[in-house]
Amino acid sequence: MIIKSFSVGPFPMNTYIVHKEKGSGCLLIDPSDDLHLLYSYIDENNLKPEAIVNTHAHLDHIRFTSLIQNKYDLPFYLNDEEIPLLENLKQQGAMFGMETAEPPKITNPLEETENLVVGSFNFKVIHAPGHSPGSMCFLFGEDLIGGDVLFFDSIGRTDLYKGDYDLLIKSIKTKLFMLPGETVVHPGHGPSTSIGREKTSNPFLG
Repeated sequence: MIIKSFSVGPFPMNTYIVHKEKGSGCLLIDPSDDLHLLYSYIDENNLKPEAIVNTHAHLDHIRFTSLIQNKYDLPFYLNDEEIPLLENLKQQGAMFGMETAEPPKITNPLEETENLVVGSFNFKVIHAPGHSPGSMCFLFGEDLIGGDVLFFDSIGRTDLYKGDYDLLIKSIKTKLFMLPGETVVHPGHGPSTSIGREKTSNPFLG
């Protein structure tokens, strides 16, 4: 499995394209900004986008998502608890004086499950609220795409819509920390880390 990351937008956020070494299908995870980078990678590698799967619906993760949804006519997966953020995308942008596209259209509600099949991919979906109410993480083998839940030496902020610090800590300790220590965490911002490293070194989780 190849997990290609792009740091995009004014809040440098990590967008991911997941694809296999053989086969043309790919998943787009949190495609939000600087979409030309994604288009170029897709074209250069002869990939065929199969779906958009979002960890949550904060501005930096969803600002121009509808443009790529419309370009490739893609299904869009998001947890229903994120709908208020989705519907208020324009207002989120206005708070920072930023332009946005229209919100993408949810075609498939995203729920916690041991095995979600999307196109030619199957992966585990983990509901990890606290940063936002419908924050979801995606486990592909030993790789976790974690959104804004757990970072290298840090955790997601909890001062936004329905953020809850205690719930975030609980989500990390009772769900993410149940994964093997060698699990690589690909976060929504900053460098990758591992579950084992954050268990022993993260100052918020001692």
